[in-house]
Amino acid sequence: MPRQPDLGKLRRANGKPSPKLVVAEPKAKPALRSVDQPRVEAAVREILLAIGENPDREGLVDTPSRVARSYAELFGGLFEKPGRHLGKLFDHEGAASDLIVVRDIEFTSVCEHHLLPFYGRAQVAYQPGGEKVVGLSKIARTVDEVARRPQIQERLGSQIADLMMEHLGARGVAVVLDGRHMCMSGRGARQESASMRTTAVRGEFVEDRALRSEALGLLLGENTRLG
Repeated sequence: MPRQPDLGKLRRANGKPSPKLVVAEPKAKPALRSVDQPRVEAAVREILLAIGENPDREGLVDTPSRVARSYAELFGGLFEKPGRHLGKLFDHEGAASDLIVVRDIEFTSVCEHHLLPFYGRAQVAYQPGGEKVVGLSKIARTVDEVARRPQIQERLGSQIADLMMEHLGARGVAVVLDGRHMCMSGRGARQESASMRTTAVRGEFVEDRALRSEALGLLLGENTRLG
């Protein structure tokens, strides 16, 4: 095969610079703005076939679309910024010396290991960093949106605590979660009565043992229940 001329040398010899090699960068796929329901439907149909079922029989024909809609709800938190709920604060003189507790916030999430639900209640305490407090419902909405994604309970509590520290400028935050996991009760060990408790503490609740004890005592009162 005849040798190809070196175009770079020819151009340099003619007093012209060699052109730079331009490599086209692959276009990044646009980020999803919501759950891709048609794709979920197709996947669920394949799962039904894989377990030996007939996805076209009467009881299952609408199941893929039902699952897709439920996934849009269960995983909708992936497309939200839960910290936004904590941005609206209200003046409250003397708030910095208060200990504010919100109890029995219900949550439902999905275990990221088995894609099975876990659910329970969150108990949240915080000490304001100044003369402002956040609305009661905003804490509940934050818990809900952090929960609605593939999760583990340990990380769920930590993320709630970190968001409250960041957006409220709180001096301290404590989050206690009590949950029941279908990956524990409905398969594997099959322990239907087992529950899990996790705690996440930040700020002065870590540093001040007496304050931490007071907060956790309020959070873990006798009325705490799983339902």
